[in-house]
Amino acid sequence: MCKHPLFVPNLRETKSFLEESLMRFFQICTDSLIVCVGMFGSVKEITKFARTSLSDFTLCGAELLHKLLKQLEESLMRFFQTCTDSLIVCAGCVGMFRDVGRCGNYCGMERKGMLEEIGKVKLDYSKYSGKDLYCDGAVEDELLDIAKNRSPVEYAGIIEERKSWPVLYHLSPLRENIVDWIPMKKSDKVLEVGSGCGAVTGVFARKAASVTCVDLSKKRSMINAHRHRECDNVTIHVGNFKDIEPELPKDFDYICLIGVFEYGRSYIGGEDPYHDFLKILLPHLKEDGRIIIAIENKYGLKYFAGCKEDHLGAYFSGIENYAAGGGVRTFGKKGLEKIFESCGISRYQFYYPYPDYKFMTALYSDGRLPGKGELSNNMRNFDRDRMVLFDEKNAFDGIVEEGMFPLFSNSFLAVIGKDFDIEYVKYSNDRAPEYAIRTEIARDGQGEISVRKYPMGKRAEEHVRGMALACENLTNKYKGGRLEVNRCTLEEEDGLCARFEYVQGVPLSERMDQCLERDDLEGFHKYFKEYVERIGYHSDFPAADYDLIFSNILVNKDVWTLIDYEWTFGKPMNTKELAFRAIYCYLLEDDKRNKLNLDKILEELGITEEDAENFREQEQGFQKFVTGNRLAMAEMRDHIGNRLMVPQKWIDKYQDSERVNRVQIYEDKGKGYSEEESYFVPEAYQGENLIELELKVSGDVQMLRIDPAMETCMVKILDMTLNGEAVPMDKKKNILVNGKVAKPGSFVFPTVDPNINIVMTELKRSAENTLHTRMEIVRLSHEMALDMAKAVKKLI
Repeated sequence: MCKHPLFVPNLRETKSFLEESLMRFFQICTDSLIVCVGMFGSVKEITKFARTSLSDFTLCGAELLHKLLKQLEESLMRFFQTCTDSLIVCAGCVGMFRDVGRCGNYCGMERKGMLEEIGKVKLDYSKYSGKDLYCDGAVEDELLDIAKNRSPVEYAGIIEERKSWPVLYHLSPLRENIVDWIPMKKSDKVLEVGSGCGAVTGVFARKAASVTCVDLSKKRSMINAHRHRECDNVTIHVGNFKDIEPELPKDFDYICLIGVFEYGRSYIGGEDPYHDFLKILLPHLKEDGRIIIAIENKYGLKYFAGCKEDHLGAYFSGIENYAAGGGVRTFGKKGLEKIFESCGISRYQFYYPYPDYKFMTALYSDGRLPGKGELSNNMRNFDRDRMVLFDEKNAFDGIVEEGMFPLFSNSFLAVIGKDFDIEYVKYSNDRAPEYAIRTEIARDGQGEISVRKYPMGKRAEEHVRGMALACENLTNKYKGGRLEVNRCTLEEEDGLCARFEYVQGVPLSERMDQCLERDDLEGFHKYFKEYVERIGYHSDFPAADYDLIFSNILVNKDVWTLIDYEWTFGKPMNTKELAFRAIYCYLLEDDKRNKLNLDKILEELGITEEDAENFREQEQGFQKFVTGNRLAMAEMRDHIGNRLMVPQKWIDKYQDSERVNRVQIYEDKGKGYSEEESYFVPEAYQGENLIELELKVSGDVQMLRIDPAMETCMVKILDMTLNGEAVPMDKKKNILVNGKVAKPGSFVFPTVDPNINIVMTELKRSAENTLHTRMEIVRLSHEMALDMAKAVKKLI
């Protein structure tokens, strides 16, 4: 029902009123005009009105035609505001009006079958073909059921429960990170093209005055509407963008294409669809508006390292320039720049989401590129299996050193229009809501750089406010000492944030890494000793930063500054506990750091084996506290169940024919085995049938797995010791295998992936351990291995 104050609800009066309105409109019209009023079921031809030609009008002299057309358009718009249902106007003699369509565009009336409201969200089906041309099948029904019947606060639990890539992809709140940081105003109008299931619609609705969504799928649009049904500023147009576009306003502050631009070939068509796509969008932008494009980089490092192309699901599709075809195209940086410039766009800015735009945790820019060692979270493709062709962290380190990161970033966020002042964003919202924050580094008009931390919701405000108190307490603690504390002040003018000074310096972790790269262990221990002395000042003070890791301290000559202290607690903490956590986290971040002798460090700190075990358990408890007992994104890949495939293992299998045998080792430090952290021991074979290993095993390893071969076989453990003490073979809890036990220490493996698992937690361990073993191995045919296994009754 139309809400316009001039609307007359009585049908007879309405008909009369519309006709009068038309007659007033025709007084400025010319020649022949036909109006079809669909709601009355009749066609009233009002032809040859006064049989007047354009030359008979004396309205505006020489500018008659231009102003007449403008008057006609304005008059028609006013007329639509008193109209209902569908109105089509054809002005044959003037030729200016196309299908103007439903008047609901102007007065917001609900027309049966064309408009639907789900909660406060409006859906417009006037351009919907009646059939979804794109669908992911049953999973969309699952998503619709979740959106209808479950609250967004339940999504984290549902994601863990379902173990499904589509559920994670569409419902994870981390999807919003890619646009959450954009400083939109409450008065802004946003157009979201390709809104899908609404992964980012919610953040636009919270930040802007109105959000106009366009999507091809009705079902996905319904999912979007149900999950945002409390938003009264969202309208979703369902149908092909090309059909909807002519009726869209031309005053949007932001036009957003998040994972959409690559589909221009399919939905826009033509010889140059990506150029045409932008040219179609540009007229709908305000003069000072911006277009936001998030898209994969076809030359992203992860695609070289073994990830499949996201859309086509094939290895190296983008790198090979889509030689095999397909309806999707992504681009390198130069390719996007070429498209922008062909459209006459000269003002644009690139950002670099990491690890990619889908689940972004950090956003870099040309003003603030990543440093060496920052890019270590690379196993973040959750959609399918992948290969691991090389260590991406080490490769990124070299790329960063050479200044080539913009070319190999896995994704781009391109901003067409005026630049933002923000140079860097980091999201720490893979946490419990009480601790979810966003960190920004921005440069103002005077070139001054500042660091700000924002709460990601009301529940995190107390955490951000606590940073100012932590600053005060730590400043008092270290007053007179040799550890500076970065100053923090609270600001609330444009929403709560904690503002920090921008401190120059090199992370202590980087200084330590430089020592290890030079094999300067003495230099490393000198830094570590100085670290312990500086953080240990006033250790009995009733405040301590639990997160005093090396990367949170910047070194500038003799000045050491603590830059991040959000995990400060109002109680004293033992210095050796803080130092243990710092070295523990440092070693976990990079395998290259394992050359350190942890036993020596623990001895220097006076930490016993029992202390170390207690500290590890405390750290695991802290991580659960931070995440709210939910799985972190780093754990989700294994949870979903996609494989990591290491081609080197396949190569080694074929090299067996040349008698080049290798043994593969896996370590479980509380998060399960992972392929990327396994390693080979090529010198393990002492001949065709004898394996001898001496392995260094850290105290935090809970399970150690030995894969003695890559084919069916029988293995006998001749001896096995840990730190010189024999490992009992007759205790079930000590050794677990995926074969059958012939007798203690002898196993038949009717599988091409035999593994022997040593339960380290059942053995007496130190902070650093040495496991020595000798095994006899006999390779068997598959049939023989099966026969032997059947003869063995006991299965472990």
